[in-house]
Amino acid sequence: MPPKAIDAAAVRALIETNPDTLLVDVRTPAEYESSHIDGAINLPLGQVDRHLERITQDAGGQMVLICQSGNRAEQCQGKLTRAGLGDTAVMTGGMNAWTAAGAPVIRGPERWALERQVRLVAGSIVLLSVIAGIWWPPAVWIAGFIGAGLTFAAITNTCAMGMALTKLPYNQPRNKVDVEASLARISRNANQR
Repeated sequence: MPPKAIDAAAVRALIETNPDTLLVDVRTPAEYESSHIDGAINLPLGQVDRHLERITQDAGGQMVLICQSGNRAEQCQGKLTRAGLGDTAVMTGGMNAWTAAGAPVIRGPERWALERQVRLVAGSIVLLSVIAGIWWPPAVWIAGFIGAGLTFAAITNTCAMGMALTKLPYNQPRNKVDVEASLARISRNANQR
């Protein structure tokens, strides 16, 4: 059984020694389109629950889960483990660590990472509500609400704001992710073993 977490250098070595390793990128299609590891399968975290049974039945061999920083990949790993698929590892640090290590990526149109978008939106709402509070004091409650939401997001390792931002046109790829094709690649890789 592989380790539950694996760093970017170890993932590179694993790919070189075992090219059948499944690299599953659970970021949004737009993030994947912006940059991804060659050969990685895009299966957004939001699609995993819907196809959990099929993934656990079809996937075989080692699977490395990738996201931007590691949080969404850990969430996916938890879902897969609870469903009975234990042969997974999370690439620690995600694509941030991969690119920081100078590892090769396939690049597309540049987009801000989802985490960066959340920081921009949350920070802007807090700043504007504090400024508005100068003229209308109840506006500071909006800042408190955002702070509570961010605290909840950290405790539960989920982010409602991030999930809402994925629906914006900016976060939609030019070509929609073909979930069926991604699932078929997982299945095909499993059948090659």
